[in-house]
Amino acid sequence: MENIPYYILLIIGLFIFLSSFFTVKQQTAAIIERFGKFQSIRHAGLHLKIPVIDKIAGRLNLKIQQLDVIIETKTKENVFVKMKVSVQFKVIQEKVYEAFYKLEYPHDQITSYVFDVVRAEVPKLKLDDVFERKDDIAIAVKRELNEAMTTYGYDIINTLITDIDPDIQVKNAMNRINAADREKSAAEYEAEAQRIRIVAKAKAEAESKRLQGQGIADQRREIARGLVESVDVLNQVGINSQEASALIVVTQHYDTLQAIGGDTNSNLILLPNSPQAGSEMLNNMVASFVASNQVGESMKLQRPRKRDREDNERNRRNELPPQEETNDEQ
Repeated sequence: MENIPYYILLIIGLFIFLSSFFTVKQQTAAIIERFGKFQSIRHAGLHLKIPVIDKIAGRLNLKIQQLDVIIETKTKENVFVKMKVSVQFKVIQEKVYEAFYKLEYPHDQITSYVFDVVRAEVPKLKLDDVFERKDDIAIAVKRELNEAMTTYGYDIINTLITDIDPDIQVKNAMNRINAADREKSAAEYEAEAQRIRIVAKAKAEAESKRLQGQGIADQRREIARGLVESVDVLNQVGINSQEASALIVVTQHYDTLQAIGGDTNSNLILLPNSPQAGSEMLNNMVASFVASNQVGESMKLQRPRKRDREDNERNRRNELPPQEETNDEQ
């Protein structure tokens, strides 16, 4: 029983001895106070403090931290949007004292500055400009935060605007506008494609007609050349031009009948279709040629006679005296 106080004192002494040792984790700073007054800053590792006299006032995380701030504000055209601003910051290792003693609630301080900058910048912009210039807004937030938070021992690494969420009705309207714009573009492209097809088709048809006309002209030219050669050959054997032309016409007539008869799917009927009809056609053509020649010869004979009469009448008038010509006219 006499040894009990001894054991108690031993246990208390052991406890006090062990409490004088403490560890600090990596990327962490511990603030040591002595009787409530700042004593020192301890970094990662095993450390010793005076029991009861010294105490750990707090620990600061030196890692990069992120604070997400959700802000609701309005744009220049009075459209309300919700924006999510992510602020990445850390405690400056050389300014642990300022970070611990000068600022009690750093998150609240950072949030206040973010609200102030965003609500000053966004109302100057239209909704479309907010999406396009979100990086400029983030830079403005970072600049403002750095100027304010560096004094308190905090370094702003980066600020990111990770979300811009307009009102649901505004988003629906924007979607309808985009859909209408895309439909308009699609209609314009379709119309342009249709125009190109029409122009190409017209050019192809024009080229086809040109080639077809050229082919017909070449065909007729060759036919005419062949007829001339045929007439020349027939003239050489004593057949005159009229008979040769009639013979060629009859030959072409029978060639045409043969070509039509060779087509089994043809529904064409030619009337009359007999040797007598061909002979009559030949006789009629010969008679018409003869008649046309006679008319032409008679017209040739009449022209000199008429010219002689006109000359005689003119000469007679020139020979008469002027008085007699006047009397005649009376």
